[in-house]
Formats: sequence, C-alpha cells, structure tokens
Amino acid sequence: MKAQYFIAALFATALYWMYLLYAPFLLVITIAALLAISTSNVQILLEEYLKSKLFAAITSSFLLAVLFFAPLGYFLATLTIELNSLSVDTLHKIEMYIRGFVASPPSYLLFLKPYLSEAVQDININSLTANALVVAGKIGAFSAGFLKNAFLVIVFYFFAQYNGAVITQYLKRVVQMSVEESSVLARELSDVMSVVFYSIIVTAMFEGILFGAAISYMGYNGLLFGIMYGFASLVPVIGGILMWLPFMIYEFSVGNSSNAIFIAMYSVVVISIIADTFIKPLIIKEINQRLLNDDDTKMNELIIFFAIIAGLTTFGFWGMILGPAITAFFLTILKLFEARSKECENINININI
Repeated sequence: MKAQYFIAALFATALYWMYLLYAPFLLVITIAALLAISTSNVQILLEEYLKSKLFAAITSSFLLAVLFFAPLGYFLATLTIELNSLSVDTLHKIEMYIRGFVASPPSYLLFLKPYLSEAVQDININSLTANALVVAGKIGAFSAGFLKNAFLVIVFYFFAQYNGAVITQYLKRVVQMSVEESSVLARELSDVMSVVFYSIIVTAMFEGILFGAAISYMGYNGLLFGIMYGFASLVPVIGGILMWLPFMIYEFSVGNSSNAIFIAMYSVVVISIIADTFIKPLIIKEINQRLLNDDDTKMNELIIFFAIIAGLTTFGFWGMILGPAITAFFLTILKLFEARSKECENINININI
C-alpha cells in the first residue's frame, strides 16, 4: 500500500471518530465560530485598546453574553414565571370572550362561524389551565437547554477569539488553496457575517423598542414584551402576529376595545409594514455600506434578508446565523471558480498567441 493511501485511511478513521466524539457540540462550535467571525472587527479594536489578546477575548465574550444572551434568558425566565402565575379569573375572561365572539362574530366573519364553533367546543377553564401549564413546562425545559447551549457558545466563542488567528493560519496551511484564495474566502465570509450579525441586533432592538413603547403605554412590562417581540420578529411572516394577537384578544376580553384596536393597528402598520418591510432592508443596506468598503465583497441586502429568513425556516433560531453563512460561502466559492475560469482562459489565449 502506498504511503499516501495509508495516511488517507488514517485521516478518514480519525475524522470519523472525531465526528462521533464532538457530534453533540458541532452546532454550538459552528455558531461560536460564526459569531467570532462576525465580531472579528470588535476583537481587533479591543486588542488594540487593551493591549492584550486575553483581556480582549474576555471582554468580547462578556459583551456577547450581555447583549445577545442575557435578554433572551430574562425573557424565558420571566415568561415561565408569568405563565405559572396565571389566575383562573383571567383565563375565565378569555374563555368567555372567545365564546362570545364565536357566537356573534362581525358580519364580515360570519362565513367562519361554523368552523370557529367547532374549534372552541373543547375550550374550557381546565383545558386552558392545563395548556398553560404544559406551555410553561416546555418553555422551562427549553430555557434550561438554551442556557446550557448559550454557556457553551460563550465558552467556545472565547477560545475562537483568543486562538482565532492561530487557527486561521493553520487552516490556510492545511487547505489546498492558494494564499490569495483562502484570504478571499475568509474575508468575504467575515464581511457578510458581520453585516448579518449587526443587522440582526439592530433590527431586533429597533422593532422591540417600537413594540415595547406601545405596550408600556398600555400598562404592561415594556422591557419583557419588547425583548419578546425583538426575538419574535426573527420568525418569518408570523413572528409579529405571535405577539400582538394575544394582546388584542386579551384587551377585547376585558372590555378595552380601544387598546385592542390600537395594538393591532400599530403592530400591523407601524412595525410590520413600515419598520419590517421598508426600514429593515434599509438598515441592512446601511450597515452593508458602512462595514464593507470594497464593492466586490458587498452582498446585496435582499440576498442577506432572504438568507436570514431561509435559515430561520430551515434551522430554527440559529438559522439566522447559519443561513447567511451558507449563502456567503456558496457565493464566494462561485467567485473563486469564476476567477479560476478567467485565469485558464487568459492562459489559453496567451498560448494561442
């Protein structure tokens, strides 16, 4: 057996066992690596300011935990507590309102009455209470799992930031690509992921603030529900509805028709139409232009927007990071193929001449 075949077999065996060993952590490691790539410019600034790679990595990890994971942890913990403390009177009001609405719906919804009547036949206080407890239990379990994964992401993120330069240089030596091609691949992936990460943070905060301000005006916890709306806005199409529809139903059930109409109209017109449809792509475009000075490395903001939606649809919460990363990687590989094709054409032309 030739030596290279034997080494290849050893490498394949080692790769298989490495996969078995680290399979439970692959998603977490991937997310941490992509987040490190997204915030590499912040890491560079911190290293220049703090004069220490270790302290810079610790600071950037702390900032990521505070800005990205702490709000979601607060939301999950608070929501679990609120669901466990729901009163029977509140659920009874909601049940009575739903039954009254189905019995006498508006004229323009009369055609839905048979379907709605069948849907609410099994609704009662016991089922609502049981469902609330089930939802609270699932959220609690999800919260525990998420916090565990978040902790692991922060840990791997720290090591990626602290050892990122060493790992990158090693991969450039191992991968059978030219220095120029590997640099292009790393640069474009880093640029696109930076745009995606900052766009997600800015747009989620923007829409969360808009919703939180309206909810605070109605007397609710604006911080909690603003955070909830910010994360819900990442869900394609129905994200906003998941937030304002329960508020509308509850306000109708307690007789506050004006508040119910206000929150529905405000959410649809101001947030869903104006902010999400028109302002969000502009935010992505602005961040794209500010972060990327080279026109060759810029990715169209609509591609980034749909990559985020596709990622969320396919992979769930972490898809907002994976979707754009996969898209950027694919488009960069196409650029490298295009560059090689042009190089081959130029060589053939010179030979023919």
